[in-house]
Order: sequence, then C-alpha cells, then structure tokens
Amino acid sequence: MSDLRTPLTAWHEAHGAKMAPFAGWLMPIQYEGIIVEHQHTRQHAGLFDICHMGEFLISGPGADEALAKAVSHNLQTLAPGKCRYGFLLNDKGGVLDDGIIYRFGPDSFMAVVNAACAANDFAVLRSRLPESVKMVDISADTGKIDLQGPESLDVLEKLLGQNFHDLGYFGFRETTWQGTPLLVSRTGYTGELGYELYIASSETEAFWNALMADERVKPIGLGARDTLRLEAGLPLYGHDLDENHSPAEAGMGRMMTSTADYVGREGAQKIAEVLVALRIDGRRAARHGDVVAAANGTEVGHVTSGSFAPSLGYVIAFSWVAAAHATAENFVVRAARTELPATRVEAPFYTQGTARKKLA
Repeated sequence: MSDLRTPLTAWHEAHGAKMAPFAGWLMPIQYEGIIVEHQHTRQHAGLFDICHMGEFLISGPGADEALAKAVSHNLQTLAPGKCRYGFLLNDKGGVLDDGIIYRFGPDSFMAVVNAACAANDFAVLRSRLPESVKMVDISADTGKIDLQGPESLDVLEKLLGQNFHDLGYFGFRETTWQGTPLLVSRTGYTGELGYELYIASSETEAFWNALMADERVKPIGLGARDTLRLEAGLPLYGHDLDENHSPAEAGMGRMMTSTADYVGREGAQKIAEVLVALRIDGRRAARHGDVVAAANGTEVGHVTSGSFAPSLGYVIAFSWVAAAHATAENFVVRAARTELPATRVEAPFYTQGTARKKLA
C-alpha cells in the first residue's frame, strides 16, 4: 500500500525535504537538518505540516453529555472558544489515543486525534455515542498547519491583519483568510508560543506559502518536531502512551477532573508502572526499547522515547519503570554495545519555552 500524501507533500518534495513514511503518510523528516530546525523554532517561527491528523465534528442534541461519557476530557468546565487535552480510554483505563477536543457551542465539538489512530478512534467514538448525535469525519477536507515559536504571534498578526494578543492558551477563534474559513488555535506540540491552524485542504498550500513568505518562518520536519516535544515533556502516542498504560501512570492523573462516568474512569488512576524522565550526559542517545536497569543491575523498565536535546546539550529520555523503582535517583540504560548512566529528573526537561506566555 502506497503512503498517503498531504496537500503539502509535493511542496516538501520540491523544496528538498527528506521524506519518509509516518503513520501511513509520506511526511517530511527534515530540510536543513534537525538541530538547525529545532533551534529555529525555539528562537523564531517554524512551520509544520500536520495535515495527516484526524478531525471529527460531533454535534446534535445530547452531544455534550454523551461525549463526556465517551472521553476523559472534562467538558463540564470547557467553555465555547476553548479546547482541552485528554484521552480516549479502553474499558481498563488504558489509552487508546490522546487528543484535543474543541467546544464550539452547547452541543457542538471538534475532536482532533492522531493519524495512526484516526480510523479506530472514529469507530470507537461512534459506538459510544447515541444515533441522535451526529459525527462527521472531516479529516480529508481539512488542512492543518502548525506555526510555532516565539515570533509566531507577530507572523500570524501580520498575515491576517488581526489582533490575537487576547487569545489565551488553549483558546481558539474562527476567522477567515482571503475569504476562506480559518480556525486559529493557541495550542501546539513544541513548548513554544504557537498556533495550530485549520483550513480547507484546497487552500492549504496557498496559506502555507503565505506564511512562508515571512522571512522569520522556516519549514520544520518531523525530526525536529520530535526533539521539540520531547524537551517540552510531551508524550507521543505509540511510544510514551499506549493502551496498556493509564493516564495516571504517565503522570497525568491530576488532570483527570471530569465527574462524568466516562469509559475507563476507574482504571485511569491505576499505577503499576511510571513514566520516568531521565537525563543522560553526553550525546549517545537512548532509543525506544532499550532496557532500563536499577543501579544494582536489576531490569526495571524500558525506554519509550530518547534523543539528544539540542536546547540542553545532553540526552533525555522517557521510560516506563516499575512503580516500586520509579523514585530511584539513578538508573542504567542498556543501549546498543554500551551502558549509559541515567539520572531521574522532572519533566518538562526544557523549562524556558514560551507556550504559556501572557500576551494581553
């Protein structure tokens, strides 16, 4: 089966991106290089093609109450014009996917989910919602571009000729660009001030080019997206999150504030393993699947994500560790042909990001 292409795939190929399959899609991994693109996003503004993500519209009488029972997101306190991160859980409290839900009105929502999980997410949500609630997959008709970095606000305001200083963190606004509907969401996956931009697929390349016309903006591949999100302590589904682990094990038990009787609620707080943040001095990175051992050599877990952190100058990693050993200070990662001493630290690893910066 050939890899799916986004509305921007031809643009990436024409501009020399290194392309590779990701979640069934042909995606840009890097242009100038991962470290260069990483640092540009931290310092200026990076542009990401995220058109592979899934988007579902959920609406109709009773949608609010029904959706609150289908996902972990606290919809009771979610106001129109705001969005919230949370989970689609299985019966045992394991994570089927993570994603963001947007509230447009009393019974009107959009769910944004991971590309690799989109088909299953749609089927699961549809099975949990009554027939009176309408659910439409708009993924194929929706382009998603992420503009991230401390200069992203200035770039966006210049292009659209609008003031977005009053748009708070995890707030969104519906507007237009050249007559085309545009949803501007102050969210992202880098730890920096940034915006996720939703526009019709047919207008995505033109909008991308308009943003790229600003000299402060550079295209960023999935390689730097991964190092940026890891530094920011943000989990990646399929690596740091999966259906065999609960949100509480991933350190997100406190955010589970919904009082609805949602699927997986009881198991969402179970803790058998803990997602531990590790620092490894040097540039030799731990890799997904590497064994994590206690200081005495006992195997206690495995690495889920690991990379050299360009903003920090050393290697960082997430690892699942048995709860009984998770509070230890020192570990050993058994990487290929060597053992790497590792120290437990707190996430996020990088704390100088501008994502929550007050603008108004």
